Amino acid sequence: MSDFIANFQETLAYVGVLMPSLLTGAWYTVKLFVVTLVLSLPLGLPFALGGNSRFWIFRFVCKTYIWIFRGTPLILQLFFFYFFIPISMGIRFSAFTTAAITFVLNYAAYFAEIYRGGINSIDHGQYEAAHSLGLSKSQTMFGIILPQTMKCVLPPVSNEAIVLIKDTALVSVMGVAELMKASTSAVNRDVNPSAYLVAAVIYLIFTFLLTLLSNFLERRFSMYDARGEW
Repeated sequence: MSDFIANFQETLAYVGVLMPSLLTGAWYTVKLFVVTLVLSLPLGLPFALGGNSRFWIFRFVCKTYIWIFRGTPLILQLFFFYFFIPISMGIRFSAFTTAAITFVLNYAAYFAEIYRGGINSIDHGQYEAAHSLGLSKSQTMFGIILPQTMKCVLPPVSNEAIVLIKDTALVSVMGVAELMKASTSAVNRDVNPSAYLVAAVIYLIFTFLLTLLSNFLERRFSMYDARGEW
């Protein structure tokens, strides 16, 4: 029993030494998550609308973009922007900026499909009712259809946000000092897997907080819907 207590105390001391570097890595993870979410959420909307456009050129461009970014692995896209673009075009960004650009473009494609599915789920009778009231197409879309769409797409968008916090671990292959990179460096240096356990706990905390936020937003939207305010 005394050996167990001693080992436990030693592990806690080691974790205390690890925490500064892991928390720094967690900060990079949060930064990449926030940048991706803030930029990709609005960027997905024009591609969703373009995918439903009556103009074939807009529809073709938007659907092709979505097809490419949803049809290829995210890690391959990271390598493409990090290695191919600088070599072929001479355009080079920092590893973090490259990761942010790749993540934004990738997740915008997924959000675009989520938005498009939400828009298409709205009953067509609402378009006809808006037209009979003399509303223009833009007024119908932005005043009636999209507000209802946002409520419909909240669960899948929340799920993608949870996936995003885990996908940030992929940028460790580019040398970005996020949480996974920090824990891997500690394991390689000290030959002690405890850093992976601590990183797993931090990821679980992030996903738990996102789940709580998602549940709160869903309850709020449901409450508005029940009151007839939406």
